[in-house]
Amino acid sequence: MSAGVLVRRSVRGSTALRGGRSWRPTPYQAAGFLFFLLMTLAYWAVPLCCDAGQHAAVVERLKADLLHPRHPMADLPGAGSAYYSPYAVAQGLFARLTGLGGWEVVRLAGPVNLLVLLTGLGRFVRVLTPRPWAPVLALGAMTLLWGTERAWWSGYLGLMSMTGNLGYPSAFAIGLTFWAWALTGARARDARRVRYVGPSGLRGLPGYAGLGALYGLILLVHPITAVAAALGAVALVAGWQHGWRHGPRGAIAGRWALTGAVAVATAAVWPYFDVFALAGDDSVDGMHRVLYLHLPGEFWLALLGLPALWLRGRRSARDPLVLMFALDCAVVAYGWFSGHYTYGRILGLTLVPLQFALAVELAAPRPWGRWRGALGRAAAAGALLGFLTVHAGAVVPRALDPVGFEQPPSWPAYEWAARHIGPGEVVITDGYYAGHAIAGYGPNLAAPAWPDPSLDERERARRVADVEAYLAPGSTRAERAGVVRRYHVRWLLLTRWQRVPEEAVVVAWSGRTGEVLARVG
Repeated sequence: MSAGVLVRRSVRGSTALRGGRSWRPTPYQAAGFLFFLLMTLAYWAVPLCCDAGQHAAVVERLKADLLHPRHPMADLPGAGSAYYSPYAVAQGLFARLTGLGGWEVVRLAGPVNLLVLLTGLGRFVRVLTPRPWAPVLALGAMTLLWGTERAWWSGYLGLMSMTGNLGYPSAFAIGLTFWAWALTGARARDARRVRYVGPSGLRGLPGYAGLGALYGLILLVHPITAVAAALGAVALVAGWQHGWRHGPRGAIAGRWALTGAVAVATAAVWPYFDVFALAGDDSVDGMHRVLYLHLPGEFWLALLGLPALWLRGRRSARDPLVLMFALDCAVVAYGWFSGHYTYGRILGLTLVPLQFALAVELAAPRPWGRWRGALGRAAAAGALLGFLTVHAGAVVPRALDPVGFEQPPSWPAYEWAARHIGPGEVVITDGYYAGHAIAGYGPNLAAPAWPDPSLDERERARRVADVEAYLAPGSTRAERAGVVRRYHVRWLLLTRWQRVPEEAVVVAWSGRTGEVLARVG
């Protein structure tokens, strides 16, 4: 969050010894602190769900073996898994030092990621404008101006989705992206004013190299966020660096080339996986097609920022937010027309130029003209509509809810089953929740729920087919025994609709879901 304000007052008594200065928080520091407290409580109040089990499993594997972790969800080698990023390794090291489990580490990561996110947002908006209320309005726009249908994906920073996604690597990567954009924008803007870059200019090279390392870290932590981060960097440099005619182009271009080279080198030397090999991986494209199917309902409120963005474009066609929005839209369109739907994951950051342009415009000092007043009223109405239709349930406790707002997902926990299953033992399950959650406690799945570059997708499909054959009503005991031997299965975690095989021994069951844990093998 931006620095506080130093206020000079008349010097009296002992105050004279301190120079008569007192500190008071900026609007964003005050609002950001309250938001941090509220959102942390909301995040901790909601049961972890969805992708959290995968990330908890990653922590568990690194906790067991920091240098050579196994596959996040299966009893297989984990070399090449893109989940083993610097962020995950730091979590694994923390888990080893503290003895905490994967679920606890993911839960504790939420406030840390939120702090990085809030400070990065404040820093970036202050690069865009000195208006003190702009970061406050940017935070409100970023969390409320989405749509009137719930958008729940990793990397989406609506108020509702934050209750589930704050502990994910994507939230940390977006926070780092805001910091990287702030540092990039400050350098591009300041370098524009330099008329000559002489030998003394070399003193700035370590800063450009450090910025490159930051972009490389973003690429390793969350590669799809890095696509949007790189587009934003290009927009900031192209928008604010056009003063190159005032000095040697080669010297300035060389600095940014150093940033790019260090980013690539940082990503290339990471020993756990080859991030550049992911560019040709299409194993998750199919599951991301749904991102494009509900665009109007999930994002239309963000279009309230179009007038502000259009006004910035009229002032300068090279405005960084205008360029950023155009580049992001081009990549999203490419994802749709090419069938590489994974690129739609940058949709969350595609809204940022709209939201932040609106915030900067509405942070202008009063008196406002008729046009800006109308825009402000429309933005306030849109934020209220988004809050009431989608986001209210994220922060309004159910006990105090007067109308029955839609609540975040409430997935069941599986401690009751995990206490019987040893670390690394293999489980077959037919439950959607169990299939996404149980590996986060340390067990393995016979068939992983998610694709992973460290496991050939054909092998995963074969495992899925074998599990389906095992669970089929017509399967024989001999066929089931073959699957158990092939994958060293020790446990079954079955929904109440699934028949327990005659050779299995029931060990525990859930009173909430009716699921049964049975031992086989």
